[in-house]
Amino acid sequence: MKVSVHAVGRMKAGPERELAERYFQRFAKSGPAIGLEFAGIVEATESRAQTATERRREEGRALQAQLQPGMVLALLDERGRSFTSEDFAGRIGLLRDEGRKGLLVAIGGADGHDQSLRDQAGLVVSLGAMTWPHQLVRIMLAEQLYRAATILAGHPYHRS
Repeated sequence: MKVSVHAVGRMKAGPERELAERYFQRFAKSGPAIGLEFAGIVEATESRAQTATERRREEGRALQAQLQPGMVLALLDERGRSFTSEDFAGRIGLLRDEGRKGLLVAIGGADGHDQSLRDQAGLVVSLGAMTWPHQLVRIMLAEQLYRAATILAGHPYHRS
């Protein structure tokens, strides 16, 4: 199953970008052995629309353009469900085992995701009740994807 990330906004060069890239590279190397292929990151431009509603809609259209038949949409959203690392890995493994072609994980813009996206998402994940900067969210997602791959592979990286 191909796993890709759609992120509203771009990360500038620096230690945050390097750390996120390091975990995405680890995921890309460890995933194929367990049937997960990292398909990369698409960085979408932040909307300049006047209202938050218009910005969410415009950014949502860019995300919709990335969705292909057979893909599951997973949104990172503060209103989502908090998962343990094991549960998150299990959900990814279940999608893979069901024969899903892809998983598209979306990091929204400053205004979040449009309600229509939440309605169609197969998974809505919260990284906690706190608000996190975009750069840290990308790092945390990259690390959790890598961790999920190691959990599914039975690798000792995740010690529970």
